[in-house]
Amino acid sequence: MPNIIKEIVLEKVNVRALSQFLALTGVAMFLPFFLHLQWLTGPVINAILILILFLAGVRSALVVALIPSLMALAGGLLPAVLAPAVPFIMISNALYVLSIDRIYDWSKNSSSGYWQGVLIGSILKFAFLYISVSWITKLLIKQDLAVAVAKMMSWPQLITALLGGVIAWAILKWLKRF
Repeated sequence: MPNIIKEIVLEKVNVRALSQFLALTGVAMFLPFFLHLQWLTGPVINAILILILFLAGVRSALVVALIPSLMALAGGLLPAVLAPAVPFIMISNALYVLSIDRIYDWSKNSSSGYWQGVLIGSILKFAFLYISVSWITKLLIKQDLAVAVAKMMSWPQLITALLGGVIAWAILKWLKRF
């Protein structure tokens, strides 16, 4: 009986999707340790979130949405004074993924739904992160540093989210997913 259960479980495992998920998650985890440039790391991480969404599903993408900010903090890309903002960064990543997923599903059109989702997801991510981090930094850190931090979490987040959508689109087209 146990062998039959093992066979059933193994039949249901999509090895290709699992491999893609693990590879992309590995990049999302370790990239912030090696690359300390927001303009490169941000678009790559956002692209990875979208790729995992379309290759492994929304649940997997939501799990990975929680990882990069912790790794950015641990790897030094995110200043230590921003540690209280990490939960808000995680939520903004989840908003990004969920927006793309829902709008893509609602649109029934792979091309326009994808781009509408990326645009709305990027705007929601930016707005949520900017408002929440602006509020937190005013409470926790010096005013001059708060302005610099709020700037880091404002329009660059919008641009890196949009660039991540462009990168993911190119890869998904290459993989013939669209």
